[in-house]
Amino acid sequence: MKNKRVMVIVGVIALFLVGFLGIELGKRQPQAQAPKKETIKTVGVLQFVSHPALDEIYEGIEAGLKEEGYKIGKNLKIEFKNGQADQSKLTTMGQQLVDGKPDAVIGIATLAAQALANATKDIPILLGAITDPVGAGLVKNEEHPGGNITGVSNKSPIKAQLELAKQILPNAKIVGVLYSSSEDNSKSQIEPLEKAGKDLGLTVKPYAVPSTNEISTTVEVMGGAVDFIYLPSDNTIASAMQTVVEQANKTKTPIFPTVDTQVAEGGLATLGINQFDLGVQTGKMTAKILKGESDPATTPIYIFKTGDLIINKKQAEFLGIELPQDILEKGKDVSVK
Repeated sequence: MKNKRVMVIVGVIALFLVGFLGIELGKRQPQAQAPKKETIKTVGVLQFVSHPALDEIYEGIEAGLKEEGYKIGKNLKIEFKNGQADQSKLTTMGQQLVDGKPDAVIGIATLAAQALANATKDIPILLGAITDPVGAGLVKNEEHPGGNITGVSNKSPIKAQLELAKQILPNAKIVGVLYSSSEDNSKSQIEPLEKAGKDLGLTVKPYAVPSTNEISTTVEVMGGAVDFIYLPSDNTIASAMQTVVEQANKTKTPIFPTVDTQVAEGGLATLGINQFDLGVQTGKMTAKILKGESDPATTPIYIFKTGDLIINKKQAEFLGIELPQDILEKGKDVSVK
């Protein structure tokens, strides 16, 4: 009888110890934690107008953000708006983007960036393809912006581009510059063009147009007065590139643009910044700000030091121009096949 009692007591104690040890072991085991929900960052993008160069910049922005770990639908949301070259729309859309309180906004082209700058002094603004951010009143200086704005400039190597034109057209004396009088970034390029032209023995004749409606007649006039047409970084002209090419082709007047996409559309050649790469750099700079790794006020404007040699062999053949051998060897042909 006593043995049975002892056995019962021992059993009870054993059960107690097993239960106690199980509880203690459970306490010590690391508990499975629910995966942390990734923070979604919002970026507003305001694009001035649709044309191949600016569209490529936007594609590059997405790629640059992705390279830095920001993927749409996972941890990134992009609010995109296109003003289609309408100033009132740009103003409204810029305010709408800012009212949504995004983590950063990007302005593709000068007028889009200016619309965003007028809408906020607090939200970080990234510049995509701004030729003269100081002249446009967006930053104090390129090395030390000093406010809520930084980004990428698409400032062209003007002298090198004119040197290329002279190499292809050694007898050229007069260059006509077609630009929009409504774009500050375009007007700011005239003086450097005149200086570079003078150094190369070229007379620079500016032809300003207030809108796309005057482009056709202006190019017609230029055809009989200049040896070639130079197109500065100008979104109004770029959006009407087909019109420029059609009219210039009537007089077989060569066109030297500043970007690769415009060569593909009928320009002859350029030393230009790759627009997709420009967008990638803008996206990467945006990502650094989203991560808190950089501050617009102290982040210098990024300026590309080199450009790609772009040629259009098909257009050269149409114009009856024989491209120098070294240009044929080094240049990237973007002729439409």
